[in-house]
Parts: sequence; C-alpha cells; structure tokens
Amino acid sequence: MEDIVKSITASETTITELMIPSYANFGGKIHGGILLAMMDKVAYACAAKHTGCYCVTVSVDNVDFLAPVEVGELVSLKARVNYVGRTSLVVGIKVIAENVKDGLVKHTNTCYFTMVAKDDNNKPTLVPRLKLESEIDVKRFLEAKVRKQHKNYFKKEMHHVKTHFSLPDEINKLEDERCVVDIEESSWKKQ
Repeated sequence: MEDIVKSITASETTITELMIPSYANFGGKIHGGILLAMMDKVAYACAAKHTGCYCVTVSVDNVDFLAPVEVGELVSLKARVNYVGRTSLVVGIKVIAENVKDGLVKHTNTCYFTMVAKDDNNKPTLVPRLKLESEIDVKRFLEAKVRKQHKNYFKKEMHHVKTHFSLPDEINKLEDERCVVDIEESSWKKQ
C-alpha cells in the first residue's frame, strides 16, 4: 500500500449556517442537539477529505458549551485533523457564533470527534499520515494522543469498577458526596 501523507490544511473544513427560530430550545437559545448534529457533519466532511473514504463517528469527547448561541447568529464550525492513528483520526472542532447586527463574535463550543475510515467493504482502512507543519500542529497532535491515553485508562478503570464492585467495600467512598444511601444494611452486608 502506498504511504500517503497529507497536510492538515488540505482537509480543513468550515461550515457556516444561519441559526433560525426552529433550532431554538424552550429557553430561546439554539438547542445543543442542533449544534452537535452540525459538529458531526463538519467532522465527517473534514475526515472524508483527509482519508478519501467514508468515515463514521466512533466517539465525541470534551464537548464544551462555552456560551449560548442565539437565533439570528451565523454559526461557523471550523474542523481540522489533529491526530491520526492507523484507521482512526481525531477531528478538532471550534464553533464561532457571529451576531451580524453588532459584529460581536464569540467562541461557543469546542469538541473532538474520533472518526474511523471505512473501505468499500465497510471495513476499517488505513488513513493517510498527517504532515505536521507548525508548533501548534505538533501540540494538537500530542494533546490528542494524551486524551486517547486518558480515555483508554478511564475505560480500563470503569471496567474494573464494573467487574470488581462490592457495595460494602465502596460505600465509604460516598461519605463526602451529595447523596444519601438508603439501602438496608442487612441486604448489602450479605454480599
């Protein structure tokens, strides 16, 4: 297989859309689900441009909602490939909302989509390597690598909790939490 290398700029993608009243939630702000759907769309476009393949979303990490988006604002979603593995890639997305009346521009969201490239038989396929051309490119690549390592560690720890959970051993960990355990002691002491 040919060893393809692609630059980040080759697949950078921006989608801009006007926020209309039907996108609003009960509070009058743009619904988070609308923004997530738009993020998924721009992540796909960016990943497909980098890989030249159909791509699927396998996870969404660190969806930070920093400021509300208002009806009437122009929302631009800026996507770029931050990291590539063998068959997966991480697309970083920055969402900017602009009030065209007063010229106010605000950063509203940041998130990271992990995408997997698929071949014509719907099997994961090798993605092109990523050409890092600046200090920020290297920084974002390494940040994505660390997020991936933390995610794998978290999965391992959660699996351990699920498979080795014992209420009598764990209940003391809840002493300083804002919860009340209302389980008859005799029912859990028997475990």
